[in-house]
Amino acid sequence: MSWLSVVSFNPNPGALPGFGTFQSLVDAVAAFALLGCLVAAIIGGVAWAFGASSSNPAAASKGQKTVVGAVLGAVVIGASALLINFFYNTGQTLH
Repeated sequence: MSWLSVVSFNPNPGALPGFGTFQSLVDAVAAFALLGCLVAAIIGGVAWAFGASSSNPAAASKGQKTVVGAVLGAVVIGASALLINFFYNTGQTLH
């Protein structure tokens, strides 16, 4: 098991051809995902308001859950880089 102590790696984005293109693609996917969250929040808000005003608790509840899901989705998208970097750096400190 002594060979485990000699294995290491250092992520180097510059060593990979096309990394900039891939980073642009990831940024574009994140932008589309955020737009999807915005659309979901708007649709959920409309359903929530319609359900509440028409005494339809099922529609109001579904709209409320959609809005909450959209907001949580946006939080996860916004925090994803921070979370990945945090856990990567935490893993680097383990010995």
